Amino acid sequence: MPPVLHCVRHAQGFHNLSVENHVLQDPLLTPFGEEQCRALRANFPYHADIELIVASPLRRTIYTALHSFANIIQEKGLTVIALPEIQETSDVPCDTGSDLVDLKKEVEKKGLPVDLSLVPEDWNDKTTERWSANAKSVTVRAREARQWLKARPEKHIAVVSHGGVLHYISEDWQDSTLYQVTKKQPSPNNYANGRPSPKWPGTGWANTEFRTFHFTDSADTDDLYCNKIDGDNASIRETPDSRKRRGKTVAEPPSREMQKEFFLQAIAGWETQTAEALAADRTTGEKERAMEIMQKQPIPTAE
Repeated sequence: MPPVLHCVRHAQGFHNLSVENHVLQDPLLTPFGEEQCRALRANFPYHADIELIVASPLRRTIYTALHSFANIIQEKGLTVIALPEIQETSDVPCDTGSDLVDLKKEVEKKGLPVDLSLVPEDWNDKTTERWSANAKSVTVRAREARQWLKARPEKHIAVVSHGGVLHYISEDWQDSTLYQVTKKQPSPNNYANGRPSPKWPGTGWANTEFRTFHFTDSADTDDLYCNKIDGDNASIRETPDSRKRRGKTVAEPPSREMQKEFFLQAIAGWETQTAEALAADRTTGEKERAMEIMQKQPIPTAE
């Protein structure tokens, strides 16, 4: 039987503090982000079930996993597996990971229980088709991640990733409206694809929010673009309990056909925002100020 996935968005990083901080490459967690990890550790109800922890190789996701699941990492002797397919989607500096050689040095120097064996040298080169920020490339990577997870023997897996790519992994685009903010509250009794507030622009996931998914019994043979794919899409659906936990009054997620509509709406907004970001001129001074803020904070250690 395929595993149950408990997907988690990373805690607050320095890039979450302001748009200007998006010039930081692979930023760390803020002190408040570390507090969020401690709160997640205290409130996550499935610690006893978790048999495997997987994280994006970016530092904010690695440290979110290490902090949030510190107890079971120690008690069960678990190692966080870094999976490059679940890295964040864009190619802006804050969503671009560190070079593998630097990650290895950090892991070895601090003795972190992190397995980097699945991370290739070019994992952070987003000029390549394989790791491109192109939505179709991200769609392929997300499907490969689901296929890898579905084939695992463990029964419960924690997946620590990012607000953007978690929509691709889950294929749940309800309420996402990526990079579009409205103060209009969506109806709780329908599937309106509107954002309830400007609190989490760019994603429908809050920092350290977790949702639980089961693999579906159906073998979908197309993606959300309606393109035919080779093999099983390894589709997942959020559980009714998980939806209830985050305030959804409709137990079942929207149908796959509705998700296709939501996806295309979201991607249109995504591409517009990406173009605006590329057109923006970040000065050297802005980058230096952002780096100064982050460097004043100690590098997190595993608890």
